[in-house]
Amino acid sequence: MNTIAYRLLLVLCVAVEVWGVVIGVQDVTLVGAIAALGVIGVDRLLLRADRYEEFVEAGEER
Repeated sequence: MNTIAYRLLLVLCVAVEVWGVVIGVQDVTLVGAIAALGVIGVDRLLLRADRYEEFVEAGEER
């Protein structure tokens, strides 16, 4: 995931959280927070997969 997509998705999640606070619906705020955690998790998994591919190409498989 490139940096621009990562940041845009996080900004969208934060906007949903703020919107939930503004309209007073806690469920919307929680959905935004859970989505933000999902974006962070997917980014971390993709980063780890990229690093693993680099190790495999270098012949340093764990």
